[in-house]
Amino acid sequence: MKYTALIMAGGKGERFWPKSRKNMPKQFLSLTNDGRTMIQLTVERIKDLVSFEDIYISTNKDYKKLVMEQLPQIPEENILCEPVGRNTAPCIGLGAVHISNKYDDAIMIVLPSDHLITYNAMFINTLKDAIDVASEDGALLTIGIMPDYPETGYGYIKFQPEKVNKRAFAVEKFVEKPDREKAREYLDSEQYLWNSGMFIWKISSILNNFKKHLPNMYNGLMNIKDSLGCENEDFVLEKEFRNFESESIDYGILEKAENIYVVSGTFGWDDVGSWLAVERINSPNEFGNVIKGNIITVDTKSSIIQGTDKLIAAVGLRDLIVVDTDDAILICAKDSAGDIKKVLENLKICNRNEYI
Repeated sequence: MKYTALIMAGGKGERFWPKSRKNMPKQFLSLTNDGRTMIQLTVERIKDLVSFEDIYISTNKDYKKLVMEQLPQIPEENILCEPVGRNTAPCIGLGAVHISNKYDDAIMIVLPSDHLITYNAMFINTLKDAIDVASEDGALLTIGIMPDYPETGYGYIKFQPEKVNKRAFAVEKFVEKPDREKAREYLDSEQYLWNSGMFIWKISSILNNFKKHLPNMYNGLMNIKDSLGCENEDFVLEKEFRNFESESIDYGILEKAENIYVVSGTFGWDDVGSWLAVERINSPNEFGNVIKGNIITVDTKSSIIQGTDKLIAAVGLRDLIVVDTDDAILICAKDSAGDIKKVLENLKICNRNEYI
């Protein structure tokens, strides 16, 4: 069976402000020392499993040029431009109908564009294990990450302890982001995995679940499919997609469907959710600092400092995030990194859209 992939690249990356902006969101930035952007790394790590002609990029229409510049090997017709953001269910549904228009059936691998993975070979082996299970009729697969600390920023997957085969566990339930105490309970129970937001299934399996659990969205998706290649394709996409409710694939389908399985992953995964991830993916120096740019530090420890050509002199800092760009500077306590989105909220209220 043909292997295909849908890479979701429509997010705004607001917690990476001020580097991540409306016109250059996180997935198009390089946050590692090799110079490659996050979406480039995502495509590269699956190129030996899925051919470029079968990789689809779902993104905001404003980012099509960025995708084409950074991923020239992806056919332009495989860049699916959403007229408006409607969460992951419509995004995945749009990818599914495009793939189903090309193939009678196929394996569909769904990946976010803004994750980093350390051990690519182990990741590919995990995908292959999931594909084996997803090849069965009706099976929907997700990849769960083995937790090693009580993270409160991720959703969790509770799995049944008996494997359904050598590769996968049945999913008992999906749970929302917990508080610290509940996250500790999940970790101690050894029955929960982090929800990575990566999925594997047959096109027929996911579309059947759209039909059953999101029938109105399914009907709209079928209208879009019928219009593909026709003169009214753009008109139908605009009309139907805007009518979709904003719905996550987790809530809209996975929490209601049967035959949901999870394969556990231990391949050095990081969802790069905030500036704190920079010190996880780049080794701190002997003082615990992660610095990039023209930086001088004096008695500064456990800080993240990101600049460009302008000299930044940091004296006596502890546990801070400092990010300098051409028109904005962020200075943030590390334990307040989750509140960076509030800066954008205030900028919107003040109509200072040039900084968003």
